[in-house]
Amino acid sequence: MTARQFVMLFAVLAGAMWLVAGLGWWTGNAFAPVFALLHSGLVAWALREMWRSGEREEAIRVGPAAVEVFQSPRSAPAFQAHPHWVRLRTERDDRVVLLCSGKQVEIGSFLGPAERLELAETLKSLLAAADGRNR
Repeated sequence: MTARQFVMLFAVLAGAMWLVAGLGWWTGNAFAPVFALLHSGLVAWALREMWRSGEREEAIRVGPAAVEVFQSPRSAPAFQAHPHWVRLRTERDDRVVLLCSGKQVEIGSFLGPAERLELAETLKSLLAAADGRNR
């Protein structure tokens, strides 16, 4: 979802909640607006956390001298090895793992199963090209 869609979702949810709270207040429930205010804050917080959890990213660099995996843009490489020694393994549960000299790192864990398989195929061809096995 885009940021605009998240805002629209919150507006629809909060609008419906405040409509029901207003009707409750009109019929005599003095606590309905307080509950709606607290619930609006909770829904806003939950939507914000959901948006932030979707911001996960991973960078994978495949070059002739090194394969590097960065879990976040500003961090040191979580995995680094020469492409000749790197092996790509796809697990039964669609996990994609890069291995080298006893080190391993799971990549694409936040992707769906079909996207992980596509990532594995792309990486397989990139590793072959970096190592010179595709000639």
